[in-house]
Amino acid sequence: METILLFIAAAGAGMQAIIGLSFFISCVCEKEPRATVYSGIQFLLMLGLVMLLFYLNTIGFFETNSGLTFLIIGLALAGSLCFFLMRKTESNPRALDGTKGLILGEVPPTDERDTVFARNRTLRPGSEEYKTYYEMRPEFENSDAARREKGGPLGHPGAIDRPHDRPNVAATLASLSIPLHLSQPEKFNPPAHPAFKGQRVELNPGSASTRVKGYTLGIGANLVGICEINPLWVYSHRGEVFNENWDDWGRKLELTHKYAVVFATEMAFELVGTAPHTPTTIASMGNYAQGAFIATQLAAFISNLGYSATANHLRHYDTLLVPLAVDAGLGETGRLGYLMTKDYGPRVRLGAVTTDLPLVPDKPVDIGVVDFCRICKKCAHCCPSSSIPLGDQEEANGTFRWKLNAETCFDYWGKVGTDCNICMRVCPWSHASTLPHQLIRSLIARNRYSRQLFNLMDDIFYGTKPKPKPAPEWARYKNGD
Repeated sequence: METILLFIAAAGAGMQAIIGLSFFISCVCEKEPRATVYSGIQFLLMLGLVMLLFYLNTIGFFETNSGLTFLIIGLALAGSLCFFLMRKTESNPRALDGTKGLILGEVPPTDERDTVFARNRTLRPGSEEYKTYYEMRPEFENSDAARREKGGPLGHPGAIDRPHDRPNVAATLASLSIPLHLSQPEKFNPPAHPAFKGQRVELNPGSASTRVKGYTLGIGANLVGICEINPLWVYSHRGEVFNENWDDWGRKLELTHKYAVVFATEMAFELVGTAPHTPTTIASMGNYAQGAFIATQLAAFISNLGYSATANHLRHYDTLLVPLAVDAGLGETGRLGYLMTKDYGPRVRLGAVTTDLPLVPDKPVDIGVVDFCRICKKCAHCCPSSSIPLGDQEEANGTFRWKLNAETCFDYWGKVGTDCNICMRVCPWSHASTLPHQLIRSLIARNRYSRQLFNLMDDIFYGTKPKPKPAPEWARYKNGD
C-alpha cells in the first residue's frame, strides 16, 4: 500500500516537474523575460518537491504512521485539485446555439457601405458616390474627412516606426498584391475549367463535406468548418469597389447560396508579438493573402465539381465572416470582437467560400470564451484607444455581445499606421502553440475554475500590460531591435 501510494506521488510530482520544465523552455523560446524568471522559479519548486519526496523516502518517513497519513492527505488534496480544475463544468447554452443564441430582437441588415473600410477606402471626395453616401449618413462625414486627411484607416503606413519602417511597409504591400489580383469577378466567382464545363459530380453531402474540408486544410488552412448561411450575416448592399467597377457600388446583394465553408489561418506568433509595430501588419497582410489564395482555389474546386461558389476574402466579401465562423464551429466571439478559437485564440484571420454544393453543417461550440473574457478584460485594459468595452455583454443592434467602437479603433490605426493588434497580442489565449499552452487552453475550454486560475497566472507571469516583444531580425523596425 505504502509503495503504491509513494509511486503515485512520485509520478505526479515528476509529471508536474516535467510540465514546469516545458513551460520554462516555452517562455525562453517566446522571449518572455518576466515569464522566464517566474517559470524558472516554478520549475525549481516542483523539482524541489520531487527531491523532498525522495529524501523523505530514504529516511523512512513514509514508513511511519504520521508519514503515511501525510502522504495520503497530500495525494487526496492533489487529486481533488486535479478533479476540480479538469472536470467539465456547465456549458453555455447561448454558445451551443451559435449566433442564434445571441439574437435578442430584430437585427438590422449590415450595409457594407457603412463599414469604416468602405467609407474611407472606397469613397472618393467629389464623386457621385461620395455625395450619395453622405446624404444618407451625414453623421460620418466630418470624422471620415478628418481621417482621410491623415491618410485613411492606416494613416501613413508604418508611422509608428519611422524612419526605419520602409522594409516592413514594403513587405506588407507585397502581400496585399495577392488579394487585389484575386478581386476580379472571374477570380472570386470562378467558372468551371473548360474540361469540366457543363458537368456536375454527384456527391452525397457527407462525402462532399469531407472532400471540401480536406482540400481546404491541404492547401494551407489551419481550421475549417461548414455552416448554413443565416441571411442576417449577408451584406445588404455592396460598399467596397475594386477594379473601377463603380456600377457595383450600392447594389443590393442577393446571395442564393445555402452553405459557407469557413476557414482560419494562424498568424505568426513572433510577428503579432511586436504589436502595434509594423511586423504585426506583415502578419495580417500575409494571412489575408493566404486566405485569398485558399478561398479562390476552394471556389474553383467547387466550381469544377459543377456547383456555384464565391470566394470571400480581403478584397471581396459578401458576408460577415465572424458570425459565419461561429456558426461553423470554429470558435466564439470574444470581448475584443475577433473570433476566439480553441487552438490559437484570436490570433487568426478568416476566409470563406459560399456555395450551393449540398454539405453537412458543423455545430457551434462552447469553449468558455464568454466566461473567460468576462474574467480577463486584459484586451480592454491594454487598448490604447479604449475601444474595447470593460463591462459585460449588452444588446447591440439586436444581438447580445461586446461591441467594439470601430471608429476610435480605426482612428488609432491611422495614428500608428498599422492595424494595431495589441488586443490580439495581449490576449492570454494568443500565446505560442507550445505543449504547456495547449494544455492550458484545453483546461480553460472545459472548466470555469481553470479560467479564473490561469487568468491570474497570466497576470503574474506575463504582467497585466505586457510589452511588445522584439521583432525577428528580418523584420526589425528600429536600430538595435
